[in-house]
Amino acid sequence: MTRTTQKGFTLIELMIVVAIIGILAAVALPAYQTYTQRARFSEVVLATTPIKSAIEVGVQTGRIPLTVIDLAFSTYGIPAAPAATPNLASVTLTGTGAISAVGTAAAGGATYTTTPTLAIPMVWTVSGDCLNLGLC
Repeated sequence: MTRTTQKGFTLIELMIVVAIIGILAAVALPAYQTYTQRARFSEVVLATTPIKSAIEVGVQTGRIPLTVIDLAFSTYGIPAAPAATPNLASVTLTGTGAISAVGTAAAGGATYTTTPTLAIPMVWTVSGDCLNLGLC
C-alpha cells in the first residue's frame, strides 16, 4: 500500500497569510508616511542653522548689540536667505532675530519659528505649527 502525502498549502492557510500581511501593511503604511514627512521637514529646521550660528557668534563677539532691532539677511555677518528646495518654501528673519521657515506641502507645509533671547547665554525658543503636527 502506497500512502500519498500532502504537498503544498491549503487554501485557508494561504488566506490567513494574506490577511496577516494586509493587517501589517495597514498598520505600517501610516507610520511610514509620518516618518518620511518628518524626515523631509528636518531640512526646514536645518535651513535655519547657519543663520542661528551667525547670530550667536555675532552676539558673543559683540558685532551684534543686545538691543538690535534691525537684523536682516546679509548684515552683521548673517548669511543670505537659503534658496527654496522641494522641501523648503521660504525662510524669513525679523529685526529682532526670530527666524521662520516654512515647509512645502511635501514636507507637511508647517511653519518652524525659532526666537532668540538676545543675551548671553543665548536661548532659542521654538514655536510654530510644526510642534502640533509632531514634525519638529
